[in-house]
Amino acid sequence: MFGDSFFKKVENKTNVDKETIMSLAQKLQNSDMKNEKTIRDLVKEIGNITGKEVTKEKEDKIVNTILKDNVPKNIDSMF
Repeated sequence: MFGDSFFKKVENKTNVDKETIMSLAQKLQNSDMKNEKTIRDLVKEIGNITGKEVTKEKEDKIVNTILKDNVPKNIDSMF
């Protein structure tokens, strides 16, 4: 689905390797993305993996975006 160039772009921007990305993707596929607690837990985990602080305000915005299904469909354009 995604080529090595995509993973290199992500790794360069986040310092997260391909294996971690794939593991997280698997976890996302098996998660209930309509459950607010699940989404909040995943946001915190991603923040920890990337070493980025996620403020309560930003977490709320991410959760609401996912719950309202307003996530961009073309993920490659985000990089």
